[in-house]
Amino acid sequence: MSSSITKRGLLASSLAMGSIRASAQGTAPTIRLGILNDQSSTYRDNGGPGSVACVRLAVSELAAKLGLNVEIISADHQNKPDVAAGIARQWLDQGVDALCDIQGSAIALAVNNIVRERDKVMLGFNIGSAEVTGKSCTPNIVHFAYDSYMLARVAGTTLVRDGGDTWFFIRADYTFGRALQDDATVFINRAGGRVIGSVALPFPTTDFASALVQAQGSRAKVIGLANAGDDLVNAVKQAGEFGVTRRGTRLAAMLIFINNVHAIGLRAAQGLVLTETFYWDMNDKTRAFTRRVFDAGFSRNLRPNMSQAACYAGTLHYLKAVASLGAAEAKRSGAAVVARMKQMPMEDDIYGQAAIREDGRAVSPAYLFEVKKPEESKGDWDYYKLLQTVPAEQAWRPLSEGGCSLVRS
Repeated sequence: MSSSITKRGLLASSLAMGSIRASAQGTAPTIRLGILNDQSSTYRDNGGPGSVACVRLAVSELAAKLGLNVEIISADHQNKPDVAAGIARQWLDQGVDALCDIQGSAIALAVNNIVRERDKVMLGFNIGSAEVTGKSCTPNIVHFAYDSYMLARVAGTTLVRDGGDTWFFIRADYTFGRALQDDATVFINRAGGRVIGSVALPFPTTDFASALVQAQGSRAKVIGLANAGDDLVNAVKQAGEFGVTRRGTRLAAMLIFINNVHAIGLRAAQGLVLTETFYWDMNDKTRAFTRRVFDAGFSRNLRPNMSQAACYAGTLHYLKAVASLGAAEAKRSGAAVVARMKQMPMEDDIYGQAAIREDGRAVSPAYLFEVKKPEESKGDWDYYKLLQTVPAEQAWRPLSEGGCSLVRS
């Protein structure tokens, strides 16, 4: 644990900080990566130690080959923007060059300007809000994995075209929950559907019975769940108890990770529709990545989700950009590193080929999946069947619509 973290800061933020170093020969400056996420509460398995393991794998595979000295530190932000901002300031004062994961939209928006002011890098692997590459974009951020716009566009458009033209939303009453419903409503309407009702519940919530009764009473063809973590797990479990999908209603999780599906179980989750940009069992390369990340400390009782896999892909690309630019220049200017990341094509075992746009959005295909019935699953974590592959240009928000000041008109 770093000795320069104050006792007061430790008590306030409950830092669970670890340090990992990958060294190359020579005297190149050390690049420091700080992983900031939930390591102890409701979203832990969505990021947490699994994200750390994925960053560690990328560093172990590439840093020495590129002649880079890299150090990784991590901390728990407790899902509190003020705690996250305090840790970010301390880390940047200590010479951290890139903040990684940044789990949570409110967290990202709190840290965003701090990173820009210090001219460092923010690699967002677990941020829901599309605003970080929209009106809140900066030259210092790259946003990977997913955002509210993509999730809403893929699920809303595809399900309406498949007959699900009336929707009822159960959402969490926070920024990301509102953004998911608002974005989805736009695409549902564009596709010819309509939202006939919604209910907002405080975070956290354990009892979804009244909301589910209200949703079923609306006779909507699709019930959209715009929440995450334990709230989402509880909502889907209780929907399973109510027999929602067995009665012909489609249940769509606007944001869910494979670890959430595992926690729910196939019996309750069967028929659930979801959107992902990565599935561990998609192809030989994704399966090979999964085997390797176990050796980097990822729990063998879990599988990497789309955000954790993005930690690997994004860190690889960041390190390639640092090596191309030179470690000294990379430490001097985070914006210069991000500019180089945008210039360089991405290619890895997670996405195959991908790209980073002017607004900082990393774009790749998206996939609409349905959770298998128990009898359809052929083994551990064999949970998804592919309904549709959506090309990148049809999944993500067009550059012209985001309002990012970096986009040339």
